[in-house]
Amino acid sequence: MRILSIVASMISKYLPVWIVLLSLIAYLFPDAFHSIQGLTGICLGLIFLLMGMTLSTEQIVTVVKQPKYAFIGFALKWTIMVGVTMAIAFAFFRNSPEIASGIILAGTVPSGTSANLYTFIAGGEVALSITMATLDTVISPLLTPSLVQLSIGKLIPIDFWALLLNIIWIVFIPLFLGLFLKWRFPKKVSMISPYTSVLSQLALFAVVLSVISKAQPTLEENLISLPLIFVAVFLQVTVPMFAGYFIPKLIRVPKRQMIAVTFHTGICNTALSATLAMEHISSLAAVPAVANMVVNLTVGAIVAKIFDNQAKTKEEHAYAESGT
Repeated sequence: MRILSIVASMISKYLPVWIVLLSLIAYLFPDAFHSIQGLTGICLGLIFLLMGMTLSTEQIVTVVKQPKYAFIGFALKWTIMVGVTMAIAFAFFRNSPEIASGIILAGTVPSGTSANLYTFIAGGEVALSITMATLDTVISPLLTPSLVQLSIGKLIPIDFWALLLNIIWIVFIPLFLGLFLKWRFPKKVSMISPYTSVLSQLALFAVVLSVISKAQPTLEENLISLPLIFVAVFLQVTVPMFAGYFIPKLIRVPKRQMIAVTFHTGICNTALSATLAMEHISSLAAVPAVANMVVNLTVGAIVAKIFDNQAKTKEEHAYAESGT
C-alpha cells in the first residue's frame, strides 16, 4: 500500500512531466502502441466512470446549497472559452478548415479531468469542480456537436448524430453508471475510491499514448504548422483561464471556488476532442487537440503551483503573526 501511495504521489506531482515524456515516446515509437490505439474511447469512458464514483451526496448537497458558483463557472466555460475558441479558429486557420475544426472541437467539449486534479492541488473546491464538470458532461452531448455543426458544418461534412451518440457512449453513460454504482454498492466502491485518482491518471496516460501514436504520421506531415498551432492553443487555454480567474475575483467569488472556476474555464477534455476529431472529421483535425492536451496540462500545473505557493505563504504569515 505504501509503495502504491508513493507511486500515486509521483504520478500526481509530476503529471505534466509524465504527459510530455509519454507524448515524446509515443511520437518517436508509434508502432509500439499500435495495440492500444483502439482503446482510447474505452479509457476515456473509464475516466468518466471513476469520476462518477467519486461524487458523494454530501459534496452534491454542499454545492446545491450555493449553486450560483457552479453556474458562474458553467457560464464562463460556455461563453468565454467558446468565444475565444471561435475567434482563434477563424483568425488563425480560416483557410485550413480541418485545423479550424480541431480548434473548435477542442474548445467545445466538457472540462478535462485534469481540471479536477489541479483544483485539488491548488486547494480549490473539488466538489464544485466535479459538479461543473458534471454539468458540462450532461449538456455536451447537445452543445458540442451543435457548435461544431453551426461553425464549420458548411466547410466539412460532420455526422451530427454519430458525434452525438459517440459523446453519449463515452461520457454520459459511464458517468451516470459511476453514480449508480456509488449509490447501489457504496461499500465496494469505497474500497476502490482511494485509487480512483491514480487509476484516472493511468487511463489518461493510455489515452495520451494512444492518441499521439495514432496521430504521429499526421503530426510528422504537418510539422511546419505545429508552431502556429501551439501558439493558437496556448492562447486558447490561457485567455479563458485568465478570464476564469479575474471575472470571479471582480464579483467577489470566494478563493476556493474561484480556483475551481479558473481551471474549469481554461481546461477542456482535449483527449476526448482528439478522439472525436479522428473518428468524425480527420486525423489532421486531431492535431490541435493533441497540442492543446500538452499545453493545458503544462499551464494548469504551473497555475496550480502558483495557487499552492500563495496558500503556503499565507499560512506561513499567519503562523508568524500568531507566534508574535
